[in-house]
Amino acid sequence: MSRPVTLFTGQWADMPIEKLAPLAAEMGYDGLELACWGDHFDVDKALSSDTYVKEKWELLAEHGLTCFAISNHLVGQAVCDNIDDRHKAMLTPEVWGDGDPEGVRQRAAQQMIATGQACRKFLDAKPKGDGSEDFPAVVNGFTGSSTWHALYAFPPTNQAYYEKGFEDFAKRFTPILDAYDKVDVNFALEVHPTEIAFDIATAQRALKAVNHHKRFGFNYDPSHLGYQGVDYVKFIRDLGSRIYHVHMKDAWWGHGDGSVGVFGGSTDFGDPRRFWDFRSLGHGDIEFEDIIVALNDLKYSGPLSVEWEDIRMDRVHGATEAAAFVRNVDFPGSNVAFDAAFDKSNQ
Repeated sequence: MSRPVTLFTGQWADMPIEKLAPLAAEMGYDGLELACWGDHFDVDKALSSDTYVKEKWELLAEHGLTCFAISNHLVGQAVCDNIDDRHKAMLTPEVWGDGDPEGVRQRAAQQMIATGQACRKFLDAKPKGDGSEDFPAVVNGFTGSSTWHALYAFPPTNQAYYEKGFEDFAKRFTPILDAYDKVDVNFALEVHPTEIAFDIATAQRALKAVNHHKRFGFNYDPSHLGYQGVDYVKFIRDLGSRIYHVHMKDAWWGHGDGSVGVFGGSTDFGDPRRFWDFRSLGHGDIEFEDIIVALNDLKYSGPLSVEWEDIRMDRVHGATEAAAFVRNVDFPGSNVAFDAAFDKSNQ
């Protein structure tokens, strides 16, 4: 059986969930990965109201949709980051408060704990029978990083400086992971530039920093790895036991005019000078069949969640095409060796 295809709602937060749900079903999706912004999933309402989570499931069921994970990237980013006015634009007034950086980080950490509790309550209220309840509860998100700004820096950055960043991450995220353990929820970091882990080496180092906490894993997204030159299939093979969720997103690289490098040249997405950009599935340079083979080897059975981003394409057209693309490229693994029939005992 092929894996369910879901749509991450983060890039659709301008659209009320009552309108997005029927549209997602029309575009061909099995479910939604609900973002904790816009009106798609409200952590505080989920915790304070049984009616809220019940009505969410009723809305999804009305359109034949399910949900495997919720995502709180915006708040997670503020847990370890160097806070500035950019964060104010994406955080709630309750988390931002007076804007004092340490206060913001602490309130963000508490909200991430609440997110895990809300995830547990929401998924516990899921109607039974579609098989999706067998998949572990997952909160996807970011961590932020206190050292990202110094990764390619002068004065030079040494390993002691980097280690302080991983220690800060462990100090701030271990209590979150412990709280997730109490409610049987996994946290899946989307490995991504600007996070504590942005490639294979830093993902391994982040795992070590939290003593391989069983609740810390990854939301695998190849689009953030390929343009960096990271082997995105090797990521699966090296860290597969910690892949708790999968994003399907494409990117291309090497398509600019040579005036902008991998760091982006202070340009906007869609600028034709850019070395890389996100693309709708099937229009970039990611080899998705290689990914499916590796996921089959891993026996990953969870959702393939489309995070649709392509500034050059209408999003409804692109997301509809993306759902069909994922179904076409995905295929179930085999429990039978193709040459087993040569043995007489199997004939």
